[in-house]
Amino acid sequence: MATSVWKGFLSFGLISIPIRLFVAARSERISLNQIHKDCGSRIKMPLFCPVCNRQVPRTEIVKGYEHEKDQYVLFTDEELDKIEPESARSMEILEFVKTDEVDPLYYDTSYYMVPEEEGKKAYQLLLKAMDESAYAAIAKITMHGREQIVVIRPRANGLTLHTMFYANEVREVAEYGRTDKVELKASEKKLAEQLIESLAAPFDPSKYRDEYQVNMRDMIDAKLKGQQVVEAPHVKRAPVIDLMEALKKSISDRQAGAANKPPMRAVPAQASAQKKGGKKAAG
Repeated sequence: MATSVWKGFLSFGLISIPIRLFVAARSERISLNQIHKDCGSRIKMPLFCPVCNRQVPRTEIVKGYEHEKDQYVLFTDEELDKIEPESARSMEILEFVKTDEVDPLYYDTSYYMVPEEEGKKAYQLLLKAMDESAYAAIAKITMHGREQIVVIRPRANGLTLHTMFYANEVREVAEYGRTDKVELKASEKKLAEQLIESLAAPFDPSKYRDEYQVNMRDMIDAKLKGQQVVEAPHVKRAPVIDLMEALKKSISDRQAGAANKPPMRAVPAQASAQKKGGKKAAG
């Protein structure tokens, strides 16, 4: 059974819905450890105090803020608990906004919001009202040591919560969005639109995979079997000189590829689920 990362209330006017949050997505990657080349032992990072010249158990550790060089204000866990805001226990919806007005650039981490038994009816009421009105909710929640702004939106018969970056955390890049000194011909735009249409398809995240992780697993298997590591192929690319010619060739290659490609076979959901036990997904 999945472990919840936050438990509290979602407040909607005078209605309070007891809920739990579960991590909705987590990146998966192969972790490599630091190994001493001479003896093959894993390098460890002990908690070490340079003044006392000894390793320190976690029971002797407190948190501290460096207000001057090597000068710290110390805090106990009990003191930190005392300053937790109300949002540590209850999320109050601050306002509703149209879902399509929220720039995905602000999204950070995603969570599933699941109601407790006594809150299911109020949860379903809020879910249906938000879904039919195309609104998302903006709220605040305190977890992982900070108060975060979140957006709550309907998805697949449930409510999902996304922590968001604050406006001051979104970086500005001077070069981004500059369109000066660029002139586009109507014929170029038309060909670009044709290329987009030739690549258009319904969004299906199961079609994609992390090629680097696949290659890493293959390399690990090869090493364990004493085999030679095979170098991954790379396409040689050069800057586009003739934009029109590049667009025409891209469309031509795409059409030729589509003509030679066999039709996709629908895979039943049960069979698809059985393939996830370590087999490579279709790229």
